[in-house]
Amino acid sequence: MRYDYRIKLDVMGKSKIFFTISIAITIIGLVFLLAKGLHTGVDFNAGTNLDITVGKQVDGAKVTEIMKSAGQPGGVVTPAGERVSIRYDHVLTKEDITKIREGFNTSFGENVKIEENTVDTSLAKELVNKAIYAVLIASLGIIIYVAIRFEWRFGIAAIIALLHDAFIVISLFSIFRWEVNLTFVAAVLTIIGYSINDTIVIFDRIRENLRFAKLKNYKDLTNLVNHSVSQTMTRSINTVLTVLIGALLLFLMGSESIRNFSLAILIGLVCGAYSSIFIASPIWAWLKKGSLNAPKAAAPAKH
Repeated sequence: MRYDYRIKLDVMGKSKIFFTISIAITIIGLVFLLAKGLHTGVDFNAGTNLDITVGKQVDGAKVTEIMKSAGQPGGVVTPAGERVSIRYDHVLTKEDITKIREGFNTSFGENVKIEENTVDTSLAKELVNKAIYAVLIASLGIIIYVAIRFEWRFGIAAIIALLHDAFIVISLFSIFRWEVNLTFVAAVLTIIGYSINDTIVIFDRIRENLRFAKLKNYKDLTNLVNHSVSQTMTRSINTVLTVLIGALLLFLMGSESIRNFSLAILIGLVCGAYSSIFIASPIWAWLKKGSLNAPKAAAPAKH
């Protein structure tokens, strides 16, 4: 007996539900972005971030006391085991850092290690601009490639799905006030790359089935998309679960400095799989619908 392990879903029949969910998340995210913006880290703001390793369990109250004694109160203190991160919205001088080091040495011994990351105002603005350009150039390159490799409808559907994934990740970081830094930009670019890879797999199956399909009406087109997605569904689920396990371990066991990067990757992986299946394919079908009833060019008359 032969078994069919393909997961069968009526993606097109439920497309309005998926579009409604995505639009609702987009509107909520847009409201939060306009009202509160992003909680940008020191990479995009002028200031100094200190990562301090003390070699023993560190207490936030103790760190705050040390910073007051060193004449630098007001920093955002984030303890994590034997490490503590301290963020300032202004740039610390070498003398300030020397006093802080002396305070930690007095309290925790001479094995204290301090990593300093300082960004001035002009560099912060430059980093913001370059991050935006990187995302836009990557998106433009993808839509050009997909449009040439497939057709313009596939390109438009793919870029909408990519923007959908990136915006949901950005929106969640805005809603929950998670810190956005350069590793976050790297995560967004990684998400775009993963999402387009998953989308192209489905589009390639649609194109292959399209060669042998006889589309007479929108129902035929709907069946084509549902069948193509069903053929690739198992592959999509297995791929995202494999990568998701690695990203989850990175989030749980990785250092504090890449915690937000791992979190963004986790969210983006789920969004990428979701949009490739439930957003990109229905959008392509909607764009393709208009060509079904388009009149064909008349054959030249024979003389």
